[in-house]
Amino acid sequence: MAEAGVEGQRSSSDEPWPVRVVSRKISAWIAKLGWVWVDGQVAQISRRPGAATVFLTLRDPSADLSLTVTTNRDVLDLGAPELAEGARVVVRAKPEFYPARGTLSLRADEIRQVGLGELLARLEKLKKLLAAEGLFDRARKRRPPFLPNRVGLITGRASAAERDVLTNARRRWPAVDFRTVNVAVQGPTAVPQIIDALKVLDADPAVDVIVLARGGGGIEDLLPFSDEALCRAVFACRTPVVSAIGHETDAPLVDYVADLRASTPTDAAKRIVPDLAEEIQLIRQARHRLDRAVLGLLDRESHRIDAIRSRPVLARPEVMLDQRASDLVALRDRATRCLDHRLATAAGELRHTVARLRALSPAATLDRGYAIVRRADGHVVRAADEVGGGDPLRVRLGAGEISVTVDG
Repeated sequence: MAEAGVEGQRSSSDEPWPVRVVSRKISAWIAKLGWVWVDGQVAQISRRPGAATVFLTLRDPSADLSLTVTTNRDVLDLGAPELAEGARVVVRAKPEFYPARGTLSLRADEIRQVGLGELLARLEKLKKLLAAEGLFDRARKRRPPFLPNRVGLITGRASAAERDVLTNARRRWPAVDFRTVNVAVQGPTAVPQIIDALKVLDADPAVDVIVLARGGGGIEDLLPFSDEALCRAVFACRTPVVSAIGHETDAPLVDYVADLRASTPTDAAKRIVPDLAEEIQLIRQARHRLDRAVLGLLDRESHRIDAIRSRPVLARPEVMLDQRASDLVALRDRATRCLDHRLATAAGELRHTVARLRALSPAATLDRGYAIVRRADGHVVRAADEVGGGDPLRVRLGAGEISVTVDG
């Protein structure tokens, strides 16, 4: 009763749960999951002679994670009688947690080995999914550098692919620098190791390009290079990735995600570094063309200088000065004549204008005997009725003014 009360209350630092209570609660929670279908890769099979129970270690190809699966020998012989390590299976199992040992396992009542046709159908479905998400988009693919500072190589240990890449690359460019990471290229541990190697090389600032290399093999052998997690890891790399998997006819999904696909590891070596002999030959050809161009330019300019020096203007430069002096005198005389004519014309026009101005001036009219009569307020008197007797007036004459008074 006391233990039931402990399980019913919430744990705290003052009233913690015992380990057995926690273990039973975990077991109860896992039991609620029920029967599930699980897809994985067989990492280990344990058949004990005379025992009815078979133990399988089921591994996720995309992660460093595995679970133990227990089943009856009859269930295994019925669903996958020729099951071997590395095969892909689908099992119907129920998760079980053993409180006493604190372990989790799966109890399977049906096992199906995934056939080649089903694997190809899954790969085609995954291919369409990744393409729809843009992982195959050509616009995002980056061109590897012309001459990388360091090449990262991910391949199997002492494999033919590693030998082909290193030998052919150094044959083309002897000074090429490699950082090689050896991984498993098939089997249940291949994908996690390749992903870890990608992360290590991508984080190295000295690595300018990464090469994934593997020799040929069957479809099952190349399955790790069509894994979704690996494809997404290649897509996430900031460093350009070159895929050199299998032969020219092989096309794992990582080929579509990589920035550059090489048909073979040897082809990858040709694509990541230039050929030193070819580059030296190109430099020689460029120097030869440059020499010919410079010599041709010098020859043409020499002929031009000779032609210029033979012209009269350089043979007798004083002729040009004499001609320019004559032109200067003629222009000066012409300018003097034009200026004199303009001044004479302007003087005549000025005299005519002064005469017209004087003819129209009121002073000229007053000089002829006329006068201007104004009242005291300055108003000009134009009629006799505008003034009266005794009004003072100012009379403007041709010479001076007089004051008068109207008397009638």
